[in-house]
Amino acid sequence: MALAGGFVGVTAAAASSPSTEVSGETYIIGTDTTFAPFEYREDGELTGIDMDLVRDIAASQGFTVEIQSLGFDAALQALQSNQVDGVIAGMSITDERELIFDFSDPYFDSGVQMAVAEANTEITAYADLAGETVVAKRGSEGETFANSIKDEYGFTVKALADSATMYDDVKAGNSVAVFDDYPVLAYGINQNNGLKSVTEKEQGSSYGFAVNKGQNPELLAAFNAGLAELEASGAYQDILDTYLDAPAASSDTSFFGLLSDSAPALMKGLGLTLLATALSILIALVLGVLFGFFTVSESRILRGIATTYVSIFRGTPLLVQAFFFYFGLPQLTGQPIDVLAAGVLTLSLNAGAYMTEIVRGGIQSVDAGQTEAGRSLGLGYVTTMRRVVLPQAVKIMTPSFINQFVMTLKDTSLLAVIGFAELTYQGQQIYAANFRTGETLLIVAAIYFIVINLLTMLSNKLDKRFNK
Repeated sequence: MALAGGFVGVTAAAASSPSTEVSGETYIIGTDTTFAPFEYREDGELTGIDMDLVRDIAASQGFTVEIQSLGFDAALQALQSNQVDGVIAGMSITDERELIFDFSDPYFDSGVQMAVAEANTEITAYADLAGETVVAKRGSEGETFANSIKDEYGFTVKALADSATMYDDVKAGNSVAVFDDYPVLAYGINQNNGLKSVTEKEQGSSYGFAVNKGQNPELLAAFNAGLAELEASGAYQDILDTYLDAPAASSDTSFFGLLSDSAPALMKGLGLTLLATALSILIALVLGVLFGFFTVSESRILRGIATTYVSIFRGTPLLVQAFFFYFGLPQLTGQPIDVLAAGVLTLSLNAGAYMTEIVRGGIQSVDAGQTEAGRSLGLGYVTTMRRVVLPQAVKIMTPSFINQFVMTLKDTSLLAVIGFAELTYQGQQIYAANFRTGETLLIVAAIYFIVINLLTMLSNKLDKRFNK
C-alpha cells in the first residue's frame, strides 16, 4: 500500500552498481534517540525507518555503518565536530541547514499535525489556542510550523528535546497541545501515549541524509544511488509499510512486563555506568592527591597551578565540560574522541577538583602541632607527612571520599546528553519507544537507589575496618 508522505525526489534512473569509492569503508552515522518510528529501540536494538534505510543502502553499496544514537541536537554537533561522518535523524531539509550541510535526495515527504490530551475537549482547532502554550520538538518541522502561525492565533511555543517529553508535557497540563511530525504522532498514539490528533496534516518539508558541507561527497553519492535502487525494487515502500502501516501496539502493558522487557538494556546501561564511575574515581583520586599536595606546598607556583585547576573545574557546569570534551575539543584539535573517553575525562577532571579540596581540607585539619612534633624529632617534610599527618588525615577524608564516589556515580547520568549509553540513556531509549515515561523512570531510579546504597554500605564497612 502506497502511503502519503512517502518517497520523493529520486528516480530509478539514478540507481547504479555499488560505488568503488565507498566499497569496504566504514562510516560513523549519528542519529536521534527518540523519534519513533524513524529511530527507536526494540528489544535493545536500534531500529526504525531511518535505520533500515541506511543499513540497506550500505549493504547495497558495499560499505558498512556504525550507528551512534546521540539525540538530534547532539548528532548535529557531532557532525560539525567531525565525530560522525553523516546524520540521518528525520532531519528536514531547510535553507538554513543547507548553508551548513550537504543533503542527499529527499527520502521522506513529511507533514505536521497537532495533538492534545485524550481528555481535552476544548482544543479542536488552531483558533482555540489563543493565550495558551504549545510544545514542539526543538529544531523540528513541528517547531517551524508552530512558530509560523503563533502570531496569527496568539499562542506561545515551547521547544523540548524529544517527542516522549513533549507528550508528557501535554498530558501533565503544562502545554495544551503538541505540534509534531505526523508519522511520529501516529506511532505514539498507536502506542497509547495518551494523546489524540485534532487537525489534518499540514504539508511540511522533506527529510534528507546530511554530511558536512563539502565533505564525504562519495558517501552522499552512494546514499543517493542506494536510495534509488531501494525505490526501484520496491524495498523502500516495504520499509515504510513495516513501520507506518498500522504498527502493532505493545502486547504486554503490565509493569512487570515492562520490567522484563527493559532489563537487558538497563543492565547494559548499569554496567557502563559502573565502568565510567570506577575509571573516573581512580583517575580523580590520583589527581586529587597530587593537586591536594600542591595546595599545601610551600611553592607558590604549585599552589597557583592547583588553585587554577580547582577554580576551572569547580567553577563551570559539568554539562558544559562534557560538551567541550566531546564536541569542542575535536574541533580544536582535529582529532575525534571516543564517547567513553570524553565521559571519563569529564567526570575524572571534575571529581578530581573536588577531591583536591577534600585532600587539602583533610591535611589542614590535622593539628599543626603534629607536624611541628615530627620536624622536631628530625623527620623531613615528606616523612612527617607520610608517617604523622597523612594517617590522621585519611581518617578525616574517607567519609568525603565516599560521598564524592556516590556523586560521581550519579553524575554519569549527565553523560546521556553526549550519547554515552549509561543507565539514564537506556531509560530514555526505552520510554521513547513505549511512551511509558513515569514507569520507566521509576525503574531507573530504583536501580540507582539500590546500587548507590549497596556501594555506600560497602564503603562504610571498609572505612570502619581500615580506619579503626
